[in-house]
Amino acid sequence: MTTTKLNELTGDYVLDTSHTRIGFAVRQTITKVRGQFDEFEGSVYLDGDDPSKSSAQLTIRANSIQTRNQRRDAHLCRSFLDTADHPSITFNSTDVAQAGETTFKVTGDLTIRGVTKPLTLYFDLTGAEDDPEGNLRATLEGRATINRKDWGAVWNAAAEGAGLLLGYKVSLEFEATAIRRP
Repeated sequence: MTTTKLNELTGDYVLDTSHTRIGFAVRQTITKVRGQFDEFEGSVYLDGDDPSKSSAQLTIRANSIQTRNQRRDAHLCRSFLDTADHPSITFNSTDVAQAGETTFKVTGDLTIRGVTKPLTLYFDLTGAEDDPEGNLRATLEGRATINRKDWGAVWNAAAEGAGLLLGYKVSLEFEATAIRRP
């Protein structure tokens, strides 16, 4: 059964980590570096009748970063994320508002490197249906852009003839599947 009414989605959910991607992209001279985090957990409470009562929590294991280059991943863990002292990246929502028929504005506290700053993300509800085991699954896609300097990730280097090697703006990309708890 495909769920079409928002109030049918009300409930507590847990992220299905095997069907969720938490990714990012940052400009590196003339191209982009893309990556993702492979280890995380999260939960969501959805209130379809009053989305302002909804909430979300996410904890990412910072050293699970993957860019398909081990040397770069080690450098990111050390110089950007300081994973030795700050093993987790967290997000805890403080406000949820409906921004369209299936779009939600989620504001919360993002903590990276021990620095907590507010962040607003927009999520689109892209689908909801029962899986073969009878569990309701909701799929969402979200996005936001942050300035990594705001969280103390300031490392950079000059690229010959091209200015700074890395951009400071980081695009965050979320493709999430959440399973409603019974």
